[in-house]
Parts: sequence; C-alpha cells; structure tokens
Amino acid sequence: MTTPATIGSRIRSFRERLEMSVTDFAKQTRFDESLINSIEADEVYPSIGTLSRIARALGQRLGTFMDDQYKPDPLIVRAGSRQAGQTTHKAPAVADGFSYSPLSRGKTDRHMDAFYIEIAPDAGELLSSHEGEEFIVVISGEVELSYGGDTHLLGPGDSAHYNSIGRHLVKAHGDAPATIYAVVFIPF
Repeated sequence: MTTPATIGSRIRSFRERLEMSVTDFAKQTRFDESLINSIEADEVYPSIGTLSRIARALGQRLGTFMDDQYKPDPLIVRAGSRQAGQTTHKAPAVADGFSYSPLSRGKTDRHMDAFYIEIAPDAGELLSSHEGEEFIVVISGEVELSYGGDTHLLGPGDSAHYNSIGRHLVKAHGDAPATIYAVVFIPF
C-alpha cells in the first residue's frame, strides 16, 4: 500500500483504516469536526500539539504523518535543503505565524521528531499540552517560553527541556522573529 502524500490525506487514510467516522474521531481528539475536516482537506496545517493529539488518537507517532520516504542512517538534512519540506500554519485557530521544517522526515524507525522552526513576532499564542517531552534550542532572536504559569526569556544558544503535558507556549519575544530547533518525543 502506498502512503498518501499530504498530511491531511494521511490522517484521513489512517482514520478510515480504523473505520472511525469524523464524528467519532473528533470526540476522541476533542477537536471540532470542522477542524478535522479542514485538516483532512489540507485547508489547515495542524500545529505540533494538534498533530500529536491526532497521532495519539490514531495510535501512531507524530512523524507518521510527515514522512515522505525512507532514508538510511544517518539521516542528514543540509541547511539549504530543509526549506523544501517547509510547511506553514494557515489558520489562526491552529497557531499562525509558525513555519516548521521537519528534520526527521524519512527516518521511519524514529522515536522523536526534530524541527527547525521560524517564529514570526506576531505569531498566534495558543497554549499547548500533550504527552511527552520537548527540547528546544534558540538559534536566533529571543524566545519566551511560558510554562506552568512562569515565563522564561531565552536567547541564542539557550535551551529548554520540559515535560510537554504541562501547558506551554513558545513565542518570539518583542518585535523580531526568532528561530529554534525543537525535538519532540510523544509516546504512543
């Protein structure tokens, strides 16, 4: 069986294999049916938090929906080629202003997902909470990490490692964009 090419079509394919209706899937993920339909139609690109809840509901790891083909170890992604895999959030309800470049695409036996993320200064502010852990390293700009009621300011070279079940938000600080590397582990 070939794997569908887009994230939305992959999600729909896995949901249909489980013979789960959109209504049942929406209940299991705790998302509105309209959001599920928009994601499956590729009208909305889900945030990492949204995608992690979808993956968990389908019994899959986060990267299952981002992989396009297998690549043997070691998987190397050159800085100049990572833009080819870039995807951007398109709907304010899903956290606009974040541009993700998946760095683990093709490593089908992985247990974590790595991303290069560009954060616009006016990016949406949507708190996230999901099982697992996250590790971020600031590359440029300044980043505000809100976690557990506290706010932490991080600059280039600073990092943070936290349990992602705690409500958290990563955003650019001030009027300048920021870039980070993020590694996400979500058990399934």
